[in-house]
Amino acid sequence: MSTFAIITIVAVFGCVAAMVGGIALMFRGGDATPTEDRLQQLAAASEQRRGGNLFAEGSLLAQTIEESRENLVLKVLSQFGDFRKYLEQADTNLTASQFGLLTGGLALAGFVLPLALRAPWYLAPFVAIAAATLPLMFVIFKRKRRIALFGKQLPDALELVSRALLAGHSLGAAFSLVASEAADPIRKEFARCYDEQNLGKPLEEALEAMTDRVPNVDLRFFATAVILQRQTGGDLAEILDKIGYLIRERFKIWGQVQALTGEGRLSGIVLLALPPVLFVVMYKLNPQYCMVLFTDDLGQQMLAGAIVMQLIGAMVIRKIVNIKV
Repeated sequence: MSTFAIITIVAVFGCVAAMVGGIALMFRGGDATPTEDRLQQLAAASEQRRGGNLFAEGSLLAQTIEESRENLVLKVLSQFGDFRKYLEQADTNLTASQFGLLTGGLALAGFVLPLALRAPWYLAPFVAIAAATLPLMFVIFKRKRRIALFGKQLPDALELVSRALLAGHSLGAAFSLVASEAADPIRKEFARCYDEQNLGKPLEEALEAMTDRVPNVDLRFFATAVILQRQTGGDLAEILDKIGYLIRERFKIWGQVQALTGEGRLSGIVLLALPPVLFVVMYKLNPQYCMVLFTDDLGQQMLAGAIVMQLIGAMVIRKIVNIKV
């Protein structure tokens, strides 16, 4: 057996082991329940306000090996923003260390796979980059879908809170009603806010934390209205009715805009997909005719120019059809 074959086998084994470990960590649940985690956080915060001790939250003695590894990964990922908050907004079970391990395993697998299949070596970095971006794309997709679903559920939740207040219930009881009657993800967020309030956290801080977990403008309006009403007084039920009405009207306008820009979006998809599809067809019919774009200097320049023009066209079309409401 050649040296290259041995190295390939070892690399494949390593990347498969990393992938299996990452997937196992991703699906492994913690030992503590969410309620226990929140109790521990509140107790640590209370101890820190009293002066703390050597084992206070954030101290070196209180950190386990897993937490230290988590902080190391967060320091690297913090260069691109608050990544822990980003994962929390996506409502994933991944921690930062698990995300880093999964990304590294996929990158290694993407780098080794072309070499194992005897493909050109220059394809390995591109495949590795594409594989490494898969976890990030999954988190972005899940976060975007969760926030959009929360925005659609918010008017009904505000109406439910308003009706509960008119019926004589307290604001906490109204939150509990939303937590029991609504569906995820809004059920989970209101239930967490209600639990944090019951555990002694001020309602203002609980609402602020919920707006951090769900970056929605309408939810920010709701939190501001509740905080102002608690400080200055007023008819909170009427305010919530007006906010829900405005949200529904904006969704109605957004639907009309989507209908009017549907033709432009479809035209953009066709125009952007036509060149790659035509290239694949031509390569299937006459490979030598298309290989000039890769072997000839002028062909490579034309190919690079076509890719750049495609990207510019995609950005222009997106700018035209993406109308914010």
